[in-house]
Parts: sequence; structure tokens; C-alpha cells
Amino acid sequence: MAFRVGKSVMLNFGNDLEPVFIFSGLALLLLIGPLLKWYISSMTQPDFRLLKIHYVELIPFLLLFITSFFITKNWFDANNRQSVIIFGSTIIFIYLHFAFYIFISGKVLKKTYKKHTETLKTKSQKNILSWLYTVIIGFIMIWISYFLNIIENSVPYIIGPIIYSVVIYYLSFKAFKLKVTDITGSVFKIKDDIVLFNDISQLIIDEKLYLESDISLSSVSKLVGKSVQKTSEAINQYANQNFNDFINYYRIQDAKKMLIDEKTKKYTISSIAFDIGFSSLSSFNSAFKKFEGTTPSSYRKANT
Repeated sequence: MAFRVGKSVMLNFGNDLEPVFIFSGLALLLLIGPLLKWYISSMTQPDFRLLKIHYVELIPFLLLFITSFFITKNWFDANNRQSVIIFGSTIIFIYLHFAFYIFISGKVLKKTYKKHTETLKTKSQKNILSWLYTVIIGFIMIWISYFLNIIENSVPYIIGPIIYSVVIYYLSFKAFKLKVTDITGSVFKIKDDIVLFNDISQLIIDEKLYLESDISLSSVSKLVGKSVQKTSEAINQYANQNFNDFINYYRIQDAKKMLIDEKTKKYTISSIAFDIGFSSLSSFNSAFKKFEGTTPSSYRKANT
């Protein structure tokens, strides 16, 4: 992409740019497509490896790149019918080739998303999916800028390199923000942590263990037969919460029902707090406000 930007700037502001730079620059678009697909695949498939068959995808790039060294300036400037047809056909093929690989890359990403829709996603998995969708959108914008450049007099030529320069800078910023430079496709491996979190969820949610006032990370760890650290990591990864917030969230959901239910309307806020597992009214009020943005008494008044 850096070479593409440089070539476009030289073509726009320079004079008599040699055809080798123009055609080798165009050839790089035939390289960017396969690289994009391989990158998307490597970030979504834990066991992805480049095979010999993959290198066949580089043939169009190699052919045009090698050919660019044999194109003379006289032929390029001839502007006869033959040169116009060859150059025009090459441009159309390159842009369709690029669009095809963006489409294929999007299909790979969509397949991965669907595959993991039914399963819980870790923070790293969510970051990768968010990042890769941003990449696809960015490359669509780049392709549109290329397409607009071939429509005569529609937009200035320099708009193209400006757009894809901005896109590349933004993608770089997004990559570091999501810390995807430290993540690989291995995060999509099926891990025992998912099974562990399902066991934890069954105990805490299905069996309503969260209602017990003396519940602790240590006691839950013993019940699932794992270390405290392992149990904590599973909850942090798949619930995106620490242990206390994970427990309190489900307590608050019960509290909300009890605060507005006709059968429990006569209960005091203190009794509700103790019934759902809180050991003090202050901790209940703090947790309720954290999740709902209001106090229990205000919530009751607003919903009755």
C-alpha cells in the first residue's frame, strides 16, 4: 500500500513517469488481494498454514510485475487502439480481481462469525472480529476510490491516494487500540475454558447459587474442581466481568423483579437485599446503582 501511495503521488505531481512504475504499481493490487485473504484466514483459523496451492494465487501479480519491465515508454504513449484496449483491459481485470478478494475475505470472516455466534466469545475473539470487519470496510473504501479514479473527470486523481492513505493510517491506529498486533488465530481454538465457564454458569445461574450470601470465588472454584485463578480467568474472559460483578448482576435482576412485583411489593428494600444474598443494604444500593444507574427506591417508585 505504501508503494501504491508513492506511485500515485509521483504520477500526479511528476512528469513523464516511467511505465515500469505505473505497471508495477498496478501489479501490487494483484498482490494485496491474496495477502488480505491470507491475513483474514490466519486471524480466524487457528491452524491456518500457507500451502503450495496458495502460491498459485500470486501468478497474476508475477506476470504483470515481470511484464512491467518490458513495456516501453513509446508503446505506453502511443495511444493507439491496441495499447488503449490492453491497458483498459488490464485495469478492469485488476479492479475486479481486487473486488473478488475483498468479497472472498468477507465470506471467510462471515463464516467465522456465524461459527462462533452460538458460543461465548472471549475479549480477544471480539477484538479480532471487530478489527477484521474494520479492515474489510477500509478495503471497500479503498476499492471505491480506485474505481472512481477510472471514471473520467468524476473526481481528481489525487483523491484516491489521499483516501487510502487515511484508511491505512486509521487501520493502523485501530490495530494498536484493539491490541490485535499481539493476537493470532489461535484464540479461536476450542478451549476447556468454555466448558469451565458453562459449568460455573450452571452452578451460579441455573442453580441460583448467587443467592447465597457466603458465596465466594474460592467456594465456586472448589465446586468446579479448578484453581481460583483458572475460575477467575474463565469468568473474566467469557462474562467480561470480575467475579463480584458477575454474581451481583444476577442478584440485581432478581431484585428488580421483586421491587415491582405485586406479591413482593410489601417487602422492604432491606429485606429484598438480604433475600438475594447481599450482606448489607449499602452494598446492595451500590451494586444496584452500578448496574441500573439509579437507587432501588427510585426504581420502585418509577415502576409502580
